[in-house]
Amino acid sequence: QVQLVESGGGLVQAGGSLRLSCAASTSIFKIPAMGWYRQAPGKQRELVATITNDGTTNYADSVKGRFTISRDNAKNTLFVQMNGLNPEDTAVYYCNAGYFNGRYYPQFWGQGTQVTVSS
Repeated sequence: QVQLVESGGGLVQAGGSLRLSCAASTSIFKIPAMGWYRQAPGKQRELVATITNDGTTNYADSVKGRFTISRDNAKNTLFVQMNGLNPEDTAVYYCNAGYFNGRYYPQFWGQGTQVTVSS
């Protein structure tokens, strides 16, 4: 069992930046993959970015070039740096831990952190 706690959300103006953090209750060194999802009001949950334990990253087309996912195994923390934010990025962002088997399978979830981008 892995407990995940997100932080760093908030209100930001369009064009601004935020860095979300996700602290894990256990060592993430052996977790095969971690990722960030988001869910905007009235929309389905969307996979934003993933990172494997060898550092391979993947991004949704909607955030490529603006978001950067990273992990600090020594601090058991996952990050996502979000630049060039726009109102369409407004959502609750969820950290998760999982694995890849053809696609990413999240197994453990945080409770989410709200990101609101004003125009």
